[in-house]
Amino acid sequence: MKLRHGLFAAMATAITVTATPILAETYPDHPVRWIVPFGPGGSSSIFARLVADKLSENLGQQFVIENRGGAGGNIGVAAAANAEPDGYTLVLGVTSTHGINAHIYPDMPFDPLADFEPVAFLAWTPNIMVVNPDKVKATTVAEFIEEAKAAERPMNMASSGVGTSIHLAGEMFMLETGVKMTHIPYKGSAPAITDLVAGQVDIDFDNLPSSIEQVRAGNLRALAVTSATRSFALPDVPTLQEAGLDGFDATGWWTLSAPKGTPPEIIAKLNAEVNKILQTQEIQDRFATFGAETRIMTPDETRAFITKEYEKWGAVVKAANVTLQ
Repeated sequence: MKLRHGLFAAMATAITVTATPILAETYPDHPVRWIVPFGPGGSSSIFARLVADKLSENLGQQFVIENRGGAGGNIGVAAAANAEPDGYTLVLGVTSTHGINAHIYPDMPFDPLADFEPVAFLAWTPNIMVVNPDKVKATTVAEFIEEAKAAERPMNMASSGVGTSIHLAGEMFMLETGVKMTHIPYKGSAPAITDLVAGQVDIDFDNLPSSIEQVRAGNLRALAVTSATRSFALPDVPTLQEAGLDGFDATGWWTLSAPKGTPPEIIAKLNAEVNKILQTQEIQDRFATFGAETRIMTPDETRAFITKEYEKWGAVVKAANVTLQ
């Protein structure tokens, strides 16, 4: 009996050892669902589809984009968190869903850090401090601060909604400069920029892809980008750090994650495939069209990045007393 038990144990060990490479080699053997927690047409959907189409080509199975918007992205991300952790459900994570929402929504249906296995970092883009040139005279950040503090009424600051990276970039600016502005939240970047161009509001800290064409057309004046380094898309626009706001770094970003418990072999395979795609000139050029830059990270590096962003935005939310009301 001992011999037979030993034989069975050896067989079980062999099966376990060989299962890992077999799992990685055979994945995926049927279509993969990639949840984008926003409606179709925006930069999130565009970026996800670009990568998903290449994954479909390279791995021989369809990576199907499923747009599931609502509650600032929470509905779609919650669906992914509750999915089977088998590698056949993935989710796009962005600054708001994985860095901000947990600090402002009272009843979060998921934990952005504990409920997911980060797969890869996709891209980032700076926010851009833009003003209506007919309403704001300032051509530099220093001039804007002086003008805003001297104004008879607080300037109106548009955003794509309460708790978005656009809103919180503005809150961070106010905290660091002492400037007081009235926040005017919109339902998305498009209507906010439309009103900014029309002169209904004074300033926005918009994501670069949404406003870059208005800047190039001269309809908006760019005073600074909010990232630590200048944007290749607008190289003549300084950073807020260069303007004297030391350490200011607020960006929009996109990541790929899977439900907690997804096998590490699948995570590793997806990371390798995504990073290979991101390094192609075709994908880099397509992302650059929207002012976004790809970045190569391991799963662990992606997790560390998300954690750092989560902690940073939590501090901003607390300091600015941001709520959904």
